[in-house]
Amino acid sequence: MRDLVKRYFDNNLSRRGFARRLAQLGFTSAAAAELLAGFDASDGAPTQNTTRAGTPPSSTVEGSGGDLVVAQAKAAGVKYIFTNPGSYEVAFFDSLLDQPALQPLIALHEGVVISMADGYHRVTLEPAFVNVHVIAGTAQAAGQMYNAARDGSALVVTAGLNDNEAWSDESILAPRPGYDQKEVNRQFTKISWEARQPAGLPLMLRRAFKVAITPPGGPVYLAMAHYALERKNVKAEILPAPRFLAPSRVRPDSTAVEQAAKLLLEAKRPLLICGDEVWKSGAVAELVALSEKLALPVAKDRAGYCNFPVIHFHNIGSFSPNSTWVSGADVLLFAGARDAGGRVVPAASELPSSARIIRLGMDTSSMGRNYSTDVPLVSDVKAGLKDLLAAIDSIATRDRLNSLAAARAPSIRSHNSAVRARLAAAVKSASGHSPIHPDELGAILARTLDKNAIIVSENLTGKYDSFPFGYREDELMYLSNTGLGLGWGIGAATGAKVAAPRRQVVCTIGDGSVMYSASGFWTQARYAIPVLTIVYNNKNYQTVRMAYDSYHGKMAASGKYVGMYLGDPDIDFVKLAESQGVKGEKAATAAELEAAVKRGTSANRDGKPYLVEVPTARYGGGAESTWHDGFHLPNPNRRA
Repeated sequence: MRDLVKRYFDNNLSRRGFARRLAQLGFTSAAAAELLAGFDASDGAPTQNTTRAGTPPSSTVEGSGGDLVVAQAKAAGVKYIFTNPGSYEVAFFDSLLDQPALQPLIALHEGVVISMADGYHRVTLEPAFVNVHVIAGTAQAAGQMYNAARDGSALVVTAGLNDNEAWSDESILAPRPGYDQKEVNRQFTKISWEARQPAGLPLMLRRAFKVAITPPGGPVYLAMAHYALERKNVKAEILPAPRFLAPSRVRPDSTAVEQAAKLLLEAKRPLLICGDEVWKSGAVAELVALSEKLALPVAKDRAGYCNFPVIHFHNIGSFSPNSTWVSGADVLLFAGARDAGGRVVPAASELPSSARIIRLGMDTSSMGRNYSTDVPLVSDVKAGLKDLLAAIDSIATRDRLNSLAAARAPSIRSHNSAVRARLAAAVKSASGHSPIHPDELGAILARTLDKNAIIVSENLTGKYDSFPFGYREDELMYLSNTGLGLGWGIGAATGAKVAAPRRQVVCTIGDGSVMYSASGFWTQARYAIPVLTIVYNNKNYQTVRMAYDSYHGKMAASGKYVGMYLGDPDIDFVKLAESQGVKGEKAATAAELEAAVKRGTSANRDGKPYLVEVPTARYGGGAESTWHDGFHLPNPNRRA
């Protein structure tokens, strides 16, 4: 038994495998679940707050405003405070000294603070608590607040406030005269507040948690006047989370469910498009069941999770209006996915005009945002899919379902098999070159990393086709963002590892992205957060260069792409990480890479973060160009 527990905590045995071994030892399923829950609690893994009988009563706390905030955060279930501290939050941090259950995690820039909290939330699906500095710190958080807002991450972002309406309207580290601090990031939040009354701080913090986690989730912002935090001998009521958070699964209208079921059964060429609400509601298994029951091809929306298993034969890849799967569809089911379109004005409709469109999810602002909706299923995705599956079973006989699947499945499987064959050929063709091609790099990582690793990606031109991403606990988990604001990856991977300490967390990141958030390595070293970082170093802003090239202008004609080449001087990412306490190495060949990843994995298991820098081949338009503007300050005429 001792060896079994050790293997589980060493990440050499999955949760499912551990439960199976316990059953072989005579444990009941209930006893195994109780034991695992105990492990989670002892390890600091967050658990979902639920309303239940015997909920602890409220309490009255007396102390400073900072004491009240800390007490309410603790009652809300906060375990980690992602922060970059400042002097106007002194009373808050002073209150933390005698609260060992609340662990501050310091980052050296507010952008990293937000992305750490974002990564933590995306793994746990619990609200993450943040404290940043007053006006300037709040503004510096904006880029990552945008990413969190785009993907609906439940972040409770607090800050101090130097009030410009208390006396002088022109103070240091205060909003400019006539402006409010809460306006700085308002467009990136569900709502923003400023709090000036110390007794009201717990109430406003409870409201922040409630708004952030209510579907569709998103960041909220609460600025707290420093004098409210510093006021002493204040009394206020503190409520436990189950008394102000009310998690529930909203179910769809039954008539609409029946209508959707009939449309899917009668369709000739139906298509299912999945988005991140699928993952957030824990509905991937139900989505797989629906796809298999009706042999539905599944396309993925631009997403931060893998909402349908990559290796499933019904997976047809990314949604594209130019695909025959889309143009020929007669019924489209958007399951937790955003509406199509919105980037540019299209020459023609991006959805077939004759198709009937079903939309399932809680984000009603996305339903029919650009294109029509015939059947809206306003619902938690998991609950909605369960009802839809039940409705299909009530309408169609088993023979009819089998007949539908038999008619639809062959073309989907044939397409999938062809895609896999092309992938295998691409990897084979790309292998053995120097520098390493991203196709080969991805294939090496896919076979070398832990089978249940969490892959945090900030690498738009990295190749992930070889990764068997899924949703089970013993499968690779994909984590990214759809906002594309650079500087997210290192912090997000750090937060993800805090959220899942027993799973390997790997940050695959481009060289350009690293430089937006490299100070995150310091946080990993400070707190022994063992992330494995793989830097794809192609000395290029490759995504932007491809866009420049596709413009077909003077840059493409001359091969001179302004601002794209990141060599001269070359950045040494190993030394950059080592300067902050994270060891690493460079890997230039496939053999070196595989060995480096194994050493990094071993270091991670010893509780140490590690970095592997991989010189990586560029591809796409302008890939061979190393041109850069040769301006030289001592000799301005030395321009290339």
